[in-house]
Amino acid sequence: MLNILKLGIRTKITLGYIVIILCLLASVVFLNNQITALQKERNFIIKYDSQVQELTNRIEKYILDMESSQRGFIITGDESYLEPYNSAAENWKIDFNDLYQLLDNKPKQQEKLKEIEVTIEHWIATSGNPTLLMKKENNTAALKEFFKVDVGRKDVETMRKQFTAFRLAENAFTQTKANQLDKRNSNITSALFGLLVLVSVISIVIASAISRSIVKTITEVTQTIKEIAASKSNQKGRIYVKTNDEINTLADATNELLDSIEKREWLQSNIADIVTKYQGISVITKLAETFLSEMAQKTQSSLGAFYIRETTEDDIQYVKKAAFAGTSTDVGKDSFKLGQGLIGQCALEKKIFIYKDIPDEFRLIGTGLGEVPPKSILIIPVIFEKDVIAVVELATMTDFSKLQLELVKQVVETFGLTVNSVVGRMEIVRLLNESRAMTEELQVQSEELQTQSEELQMQTEELTMINEQLEERTKEAESKSRELAKAKKELEKSAEQLLLNSNYKSEFLANMSHELRTPLNSILILSEMLAENSQSNLTEEEAEFAKVIHSSGEDLLVLINDILDLSKVEAGKLDIMFDEVNMSEIPLQIEQTFAPVAMKKHLQFHISKAENVVDIFYTDEKRFQQILKNLLSNAFKFTEQGSVTLAIKQLKEEQLTNNMQNISADWLEITVSDTGIGIPKDKHQLIFESFQQADGATVRKYGGTGLGLSICKEFAKLLGGWVSLQSEEGHGSSFTLTIPSLPNGIQEEQCLELAIHEVGATTEIHEIEEELPEVTEVEVFQGKTILIVDDDYRNIYALKTALEKRGMNILVAKDGIECLDIMQANQGVDLILMDIMMPNMDGYETMSIIRQQMKLKDLPIIALTAKAMKKDRDKSLEAGASDYISKPLNLDQLLSVLRVWLVSKGSS
Repeated sequence: MLNILKLGIRTKITLGYIVIILCLLASVVFLNNQITALQKERNFIIKYDSQVQELTNRIEKYILDMESSQRGFIITGDESYLEPYNSAAENWKIDFNDLYQLLDNKPKQQEKLKEIEVTIEHWIATSGNPTLLMKKENNTAALKEFFKVDVGRKDVETMRKQFTAFRLAENAFTQTKANQLDKRNSNITSALFGLLVLVSVISIVIASAISRSIVKTITEVTQTIKEIAASKSNQKGRIYVKTNDEINTLADATNELLDSIEKREWLQSNIADIVTKYQGISVITKLAETFLSEMAQKTQSSLGAFYIRETTEDDIQYVKKAAFAGTSTDVGKDSFKLGQGLIGQCALEKKIFIYKDIPDEFRLIGTGLGEVPPKSILIIPVIFEKDVIAVVELATMTDFSKLQLELVKQVVETFGLTVNSVVGRMEIVRLLNESRAMTEELQVQSEELQTQSEELQMQTEELTMINEQLEERTKEAESKSRELAKAKKELEKSAEQLLLNSNYKSEFLANMSHELRTPLNSILILSEMLAENSQSNLTEEEAEFAKVIHSSGEDLLVLINDILDLSKVEAGKLDIMFDEVNMSEIPLQIEQTFAPVAMKKHLQFHISKAENVVDIFYTDEKRFQQILKNLLSNAFKFTEQGSVTLAIKQLKEEQLTNNMQNISADWLEITVSDTGIGIPKDKHQLIFESFQQADGATVRKYGGTGLGLSICKEFAKLLGGWVSLQSEEGHGSSFTLTIPSLPNGIQEEQCLELAIHEVGATTEIHEIEEELPEVTEVEVFQGKTILIVDDDYRNIYALKTALEKRGMNILVAKDGIECLDIMQANQGVDLILMDIMMPNMDGYETMSIIRQQMKLKDLPIIALTAKAMKKDRDKSLEAGASDYISKPLNLDQLLSVLRVWLVSKGSS
């Protein structure tokens, strides 16, 4: 019935609730009427009974008051006793009449009331009034005679019995009424249960009818959905519902959902198929052919062409790279300029073009049976970062459907990234080949430097042997005065030769450092600028390549610095500065440095620090950390799996020898342990020598120069300690650094000067920088004229490019003579960047002329040199340099120094 009416589920349920509510309302109204009537009856009984009781009690009280007053007056003769008597005589009749009227519907009770009235009036007439009159007349004899008989007492007793009978009759009547009310209450309760049962039955019937109507339709829909689900994604079936309710709407929505899912699955499967086909392709022509083939199959196209963007100077062209259903020469033109033809216009407007009315003269689609004109043409731009990098044209003998167009749009959205990646990868391969050539050139120079360094090491060893022989001769010549003088002269001569050789070695290393740092300076600056990608014109992969080049250059710089450090140690020119070292910060610093390395190599990295380690330890913190970093770097390099452990502990007093206690009371023992390849016992001493590793296989597999452990050993000696080794081949290694705490330094050295900074501005510059007001970089650099004096065009190009980007005007001089000519012709130079080693006139002579002859005392001059020796810095400052920076330059450091001196010059 509900289905015939075509009511919705909500309407059906609402009607059911309305019927139930109406039944409940009818029941409530009926019960309310019954309860109201029952309440009224009860109230009437209560009121009636209380009135009857009250009136009978009052009448009886009046009579008793009259009797008491009568006797009181007779006994005392006091007139005041007559007041209650008179008042009761007046009022009892009024209450009696009210009671009589209240019993209007009870004739029997009225008759009893009449009998009571007769008794009361008889008492008044025979006992009450006559005795009072006798008392008033002082007729005592008559009173005595009267009370001997006392007729009035009998009347009072009779009245009380009559009132008791009257009340019993009233109570019986009230009880009868109460029983009737109880019976009616029971009837109402039974009626209530009956109504509840009736309403419940009606509710169940209505709910059953409505639920059956709803469940039947839902069951049909569910069964249809199960059949569709069992068809293994073959969603061709649809749901049909006869009812015109919400389930019908649900069925329609489900059918629409199935249509949408079917289309979406078609899109997703085809997109995935197309993307899978062109993944891994690294050649643009192969990528274009694969893409055209797949798109033609999915869109039922019969002809296609693929154009890629190529930029030559200021001209942009789209060149054909592939064709479908024809050779690359007979399908479409070879190229289009931006805005030329439909291909160029599509690239210009960045929109998809669809053409259906194709003219008859358009190129025909060839088949085995003949040629057919196309019916629709689709031109799609391939966009990457808002630029059209390719255009695809498809032609079909039918119309392109909406689903096919949607497939094309979604595929092209991500295809631009693939095209750009392939083009970028091809360009990167070209640049990488060029970079490899430059790297090989640097490698050759580095090998030559290493060979020369080995030769110098051999000479140093020979000189050491000569020195030992001289010492032996000196001991033998102590007993011989003549031989002593002769040996002394020979020793002095050998020492002078050793000093001369050491100076030659230092000068050679400084010159080689200059020759290596000069090209390295350009590589580091330019690669850093490329890595920053400030104009966002490089892909992430290209920027990563620039970072790799910059990192490799920095590694080469570290190698040069290691060689220089070793040379300084051997020449006794390395300064050591003993100062406070906060040992509580060392574990955190080491963890921050090497935790990423451990994570990258999937190694466990443990750091432990004993509780008895002092918080403040006196040593050279820079050399101390350099030793730790070298040891940890070796541990991670030669460990493929397992763990690397750094343990820091303080030696107890009983572990110290007398000599150790004489040097210091506090000694640290730092152990670096690994689970790597280990070192054979016969190689334990060899690996601490310069340019030595365990064997050739280690060099080939892990690389390195063999300087790290040699530097660690020499630095440990300078710090007053030593490095020991425990290792077995294949069972890992443990290097232990033992050093003392020396607040006053090593007594033999008595060296308290600061170590030479290899890069960085001088301390005086930092003091000036703290006092200057804050200014923005644009305000400091904008419009400033900087003169770069350098004979290396690579350094000039790198510096000029970096400084011009920040708004500075750049002048260039190739040597000191050209610099002086520019200074005489141009008085507006704000700062000079002066290279030291130049032909014709070097930087020292040029700075002296500028300061002394040209009298330019306040002009800032920054000395730039690839040498890193202490005397070079001092010599530059003596010649007139305002500041000193060693090559290769750190761009941020250079800008910081420029900012300080430009602001200082402006404020002065």
